[in-house]
Amino acid sequence: MRNLRTAFGLLTTLPLGLPEHWLPGDSGRAAIWYPLVGFVIGGLTWLSWLALTAFFPPPIVGLLTLLVWVGLTGGLHLDGLADCCDGLLGSATPERRLEIMKDPHLGTFGGIGLFFVLMLKAAALSLLVPASGLGILLAATISRWFILPAGLLPQARPGGMGADFAAGFKPGAIFITAILPIGLAFLLGLQGFVAVLTVLIAAAAVLGLAYRRIGGVTGDVFGMLVEVTEAAVLLSFLI
Repeated sequence: MRNLRTAFGLLTTLPLGLPEHWLPGDSGRAAIWYPLVGFVIGGLTWLSWLALTAFFPPPIVGLLTLLVWVGLTGGLHLDGLADCCDGLLGSATPERRLEIMKDPHLGTFGGIGLFFVLMLKAAALSLLVPASGLGILLAATISRWFILPAGLLPQARPGGMGADFAAGFKPGAIFITAILPIGLAFLLGLQGFVAVLTVLIAAAAVLGLAYRRIGGVTGDVFGMLVEVTEAAVLLSFLI
């Protein structure tokens, strides 16, 4: 249960808290629970979306649902998205990119990236229809599953959360945990199939960019991966 508590403590603001004593590699050992945590986040967000559709017009539903979603995660992955946009999108050496990503200040590319991803997600949430609302559940689940295969890539920075993840991660968890997102996609039929194809492209783009620009992944790259793949799944349900 320690790993389950670690997963919820890392990825959500739910009042479970982290274990009292952090051990090296804890974030990697907890990865087997990441898709389940995503499922809970998606389920709570989907229920909020359903409730809001009964009282508000679509634009307000989209914004308020996104607020719930961000609140459940504490903006954790948004921070990684902003750092990656600042570091990966500009012109610099790999070493300088890593320095920029570690800088807590928000730059121009980070602000632009945050704006567009948040607006895309809010717009998509406002346009979902009841039949495709479960796309929220798939988005939150499969995006966190992608952290696991991403952990197989080289670590771009020797320290930090990315390195801690790699220290405790067992690759076999990739296949076990894939059951949940694949099962959800199967239940959603053709829309689920399209979503999987779309998210594979989005994930490959993010990880390919990180590999070319900094030679691997970091904790911030994981955050960007989650945000971009969530947005990709939501957009796929509007096709």
